[in-house]
Amino acid sequence: MSDAMEQKYTERLNRYVTAMRNGRPDRVPLRPFVAEFTAKYAGFTCQEVAHDYEKAFVAARRCAADFDWDAVVANMVYVWTGLTQAIGLKYYGVPGIDIPADTGFQYREPPEDQAHMQPEEYDQLIDDPTGFLLNVWLPRVATDVVAPGAPNTMRNNLSFLKGGMAMLQYFTAFGAQIEALRRESGTASAIAGIFKAPLDIIADKLRGYLGLTTDLIERPKKVLWACEALMPHLLHVALGGADPDRNVPIGFWMHRGCVPFISFEQFEQFYWPTLKPIIETLWANG
Repeated sequence: MSDAMEQKYTERLNRYVTAMRNGRPDRVPLRPFVAEFTAKYAGFTCQEVAHDYEKAFVAARRCAADFDWDAVVANMVYVWTGLTQAIGLKYYGVPGIDIPADTGFQYREPPEDQAHMQPEEYDQLIDDPTGFLLNVWLPRVATDVVAPGAPNTMRNNLSFLKGGMAMLQYFTAFGAQIEALRRESGTASAIAGIFKAPLDIIADKLRGYLGLTTDLIERPKKVLWACEALMPHLLHVALGGADPDRNVPIGFWMHRGCVPFISFEQFEQFYWPTLKPIIETLWANG
């Protein structure tokens, strides 16, 4: 990398980090939220960038260079369908298969009576979150995974092998992508790691939005206890992918925790009390 490109990268990273820390940068940093737009600009379909993450990487780098962005997510089309299909996840609408090839991937939420976690199963989640997710939730959301006690299959065994290999392949590739952004255009990676609020996990992956809204009225204590049980695990995930240099922020995906999805009272009672301590711990860790 040339000295000029390294200087550009340093200036952009400092500009971005200064703004994120409520400082006064030399100018307003350009950090767009772009996903399938990069595919369109680079001449790819949504199907291509969802199925082939190298094309998604190319599209992100091309846009970063051509539009002179200060920082960008290394791949905002973050669901590589090769990974999700390796274990047969049911809750993604895959471009070119489940939805049109020029439509961005979609989350498919089941009807309330077919939610991936039933209301009477809150206690199982509260008592052992990881055990419930592995033994109960995963067989329901993955076509090839069989539940404990059911006859084993070759596809069940292969799903874990393929899924592990795919995850290792995909997430390892981000290191080279971030370095390429730096080397080719002096662009900083905008985030590191991932974090979601406990209530959003329940709404997105377990009970569904409709199920959650019912639970907030009919079984509020169970919802709160489940959120509290998920807190240490979500903190661990967030810290595990954080920037070791403590520069760029952890990606925080906020979905159903704001008004009008829930009320102000529900935000104060459920969402914020189980989110704030995690944020404070992340902040304390730099």
